[in-house]
Amino acid sequence: MKGLVLIGLTAMAFSLTAMASETAPAELVEELTQFCQEVAEEEGTKGKPEDEFVLECVNDELEAEGYAKVSSLD
Repeated sequence: MKGLVLIGLTAMAFSLTAMASETAPAELVEELTQFCQEVAEEEGTKGKPEDEFVLECVNDELEAEGYAKVSSLD
């Protein structure tokens, strides 16, 4: 019984890892970029350059939705 549970948990972990590697649609990245730019303007960037803050914000949001991080927002 413990073996079946362990196999099930392992399969779920691999499934979640595979999901995290999916590339987000470009439209979603654009929407998140706009959202994060608004956050930067309204709440500040916590001392970081705005482009760095926005990239981190976008990546945090992408990861929360199960997508892979992006390396740039160009």
